[in-house]
This record gives sequence, structure tokens and C-alpha cells, in this order.
Amino acid sequence: MDLKQRAKKYTKVHIAKQIMQLLPNSSLENLIRLVSLGEKLVDDQELKQYARGLKEKFEQRHPAVLLAQNIIKHLSPNCRDKLIENLFINAFLLGMNKRNKLCDKEGYRPPLLFVISPTMRCNLHCPGCYAGEYQQEFGLSFETVDRILTEAKELGIYFITVSGGEVFIRPDILDIWEKHNDMFFHVYTNGTLIDQAMAKRLEKLGNVAPMISVEGFEKETDARRGKGVYQKVMAAMDNLREEGVVFGASITETRENMDLIATDELVDMLIEKGAMVIWYFQYIPIGRKPAMHLIPTPKQRDGLRRRLRQLRVTKPIFIGDFWNDGPYVGGCIAAGREYFHINAHGDVEPCVFAHFAVDNIKDKSVKDVLNSDFFRIIRSQQPYRENLLTPCMIIDKPEVLREAVAKSGAHPTHPGAETIITKLADFLDNYSHQYQALADEVWETEYQQATNPAEEYV
Repeated sequence: MDLKQRAKKYTKVHIAKQIMQLLPNSSLENLIRLVSLGEKLVDDQELKQYARGLKEKFEQRHPAVLLAQNIIKHLSPNCRDKLIENLFINAFLLGMNKRNKLCDKEGYRPPLLFVISPTMRCNLHCPGCYAGEYQQEFGLSFETVDRILTEAKELGIYFITVSGGEVFIRPDILDIWEKHNDMFFHVYTNGTLIDQAMAKRLEKLGNVAPMISVEGFEKETDARRGKGVYQKVMAAMDNLREEGVVFGASITETRENMDLIATDELVDMLIEKGAMVIWYFQYIPIGRKPAMHLIPTPKQRDGLRRRLRQLRVTKPIFIGDFWNDGPYVGGCIAAGREYFHINAHGDVEPCVFAHFAVDNIKDKSVKDVLNSDFFRIIRSQQPYRENLLTPCMIIDKPEVLREAVAKSGAHPTHPGAETIITKLADFLDNYSHQYQALADEVWETEYQQATNPAEEYV
């Protein structure tokens, strides 16, 4: 490292220390100063632009101000510091700089994050589970997960999403999170195993954010997940809030629950419980007994998009919509563009909903699997359409996945996974054409005039 690089690194460390010193004071003025300091940490122009947009939101007293204040006030000092250090500084800021440098060297930029499913075992048996047809006995060893995370950090990846199965069924996962205490783990869970003792352990770790699945209120949640599950979920949220752990909710959109999942009543309840994030995922016909009638209609999908845009400017909570948010992330992020999935057998899939692979992480490094023919074929076509409201290679441009599988020789990662490109192909082609017709009109009237659609995504 030459003198100029050492000076630059010293400056960034100094700025990071200033950020940590400002954290206990959540005044509006301090929040604006924090964002300004964060902007100085990054070289990436896209992140700088995002920081400037966020600062403007704070100056306009957008609900993001209250969300940021809630994070600072209500999280425990350890969870708050880990959120800032591991997620915002290591993953988003310093990690981005490292990933950009590797892009020049390797010819592709490592993703911001990836999803890993250390186990597919689960204590529930929900119908329609996207992971329900994987073999349940498989699991990645402690040593394999440890090696994967170590390699990830060498590539500038410090943000990991953990899925399953039910990850809390594995007691050794807590030791993984503790060993890699410079990373941030975003964990999808049914919440039923998060008792007071588990919440205390998560607070002590500080670098784990559970995203707890709900289907609505008690009637809707118990109908899919089993009697009594809703009350366990509410208790888990209470336990996490009391310990000052950052957590959120995960909701699957179906044709049957669209009128409920984005109501003021449900969103306000989750905010009052202490949730700081809500993720919305459209039902995809894979996994355990795919139910085509549950796929939201094109009109319902667009209606939710409109509703969530309203909620973003009125509610102090971060809201993500995995399919409708294509304009904010440049289209599909799969196949290593910004994420990919490693399942419990070690198969490396382009997306948690596209169950095909050519590589297994037990045989190759993270760096090598990112450069597979399968992934490169997919990345070469992203975005699949100019209209970023149609980002998905499964439901919006389904021929992309079919062609990539055929050209690369990718294999299905569990029995029945191939139906999404065979038996269901005609249905998905018809669905995509219907939604494209609606989305193209919306894209022309609502998004084409926007100079930077991502500005609202706070």
C-alpha cells in the first residue's frame, strides 16, 4: 500500500469514528451530519447520489427521519453499533469500494450480498413453501459455512441473508454469527424459536436481524402456518423489541391476501411491535405443491406497487417489494449481479426462486461460482427489458431462465424444480404478456419522466 492509499484509509477510519461518536444523539441535525460523513466514505458515485437523496429526505422531514431516530433510540447500543459498523460501513461503504476494485481485476463485480440456507429442516410445514421440496436431511457443515463467509469477505461481501428451512433449528449457527462478527446477517425465520433467551443472545451478538414471516393477523397466519403460530410470532417480536434487536417482517403476497397485507392496520401494528422493515414477496409457483391460483393477478400486483409507494412516504418503516422494486435496483439482481443463493446441499442457484445450478460450493470457491457460464449467460441479458417494472426471469421474462438453463446445462436442484420451465411454461408466458401490457403503460406514464426513480426508495 503506497502513501496515498494509506492516507486515504486513515481518513476513512477517522470519519467512521466520527460517525460512531455522533450515533447516540438522534437529532435531525446529527442525522444530516451522519449522512454527509457517510457520503465522504464512499468512492462509488451511485452511493454518493443515494446519500445526497437521503440527506434531502431528512431535510424535508420525510418519515425516514423518524425511522432513523427509532433505530438510534430503540436499539441496544451493541445492536445499533453493529448495524452501522457491519452493514452501512463494512458492507455498503468500504465493501462497495473493494468490490468495485475487484471488478477491474476480475471482469465482474462481486455482489452486495448472497443468500445461504444452512439447513432445509423446519419445525413447520406451510403449504406453498418455496423451499418445501428440497431434501430436508441435507445441511451445510459448520466448516463449509465458515469457509464461504471467509471467502465472501475477501471479495468485499459483508452482508449475508440467511434462509432455510428454519435456521434457528441449528444451534451452531449462533457460533457462526459470533465468529464472523464483522458481517451483518439478515435472517428469514418463522419466529417460533425466538424466546427471551434467544433474543438476549441475539442482542449480545448485535449483528443479526431476524425477518419474521406473517401472513396477516392471527386468522391468516395460523391458517397457513398452524394454530398458535401467530401468538408465538407476536411474542418473538416482543422479545426482540425488549432487547433492542433490529427485526422486521416478511410477507408473501397471494391473490387471497392482497386486500390485507398493506393496510394501515397491519403496517401500524408491525411498527408498534417494533419492526423496522417489511419485505413483500410475490408468491411464485415452486416448492411444496405449487398453487397457480395463488399468484396475484397483474392488476393486484400493480395495485400493491401503488400502495407501497404511498406507505413509503407516510410510514416510518423501510419497505421492500421484491418484484415491483425493479426500477430502484436496475432490474433483476440475480446470478451474482447483486445476489445469488447457496442451498443446504451446496448447490449455487441464481435466485432463491430459481432452483437450478451448475456448481456446488463444496467443490468451488465463491469467486469461481460467480463466474460460471450459467451466471454469465443470465447477467449478459440483464436487465431483460427496458421496463424495469418487469424485472424477473421467472414471471416477467420466463424465456430467459429457460434459455439459460438449456445453454448452460444447469440441473434442477430438487425433484419437480424443472416444472417452472416445462409444465408451467405456457401459464407463465401468458401471465408475463398480461402483466407486460399493464406495466408498459405504467412505465411510460409514471417512470419515464423521473430523472432518478430510486430517490423515493429510502
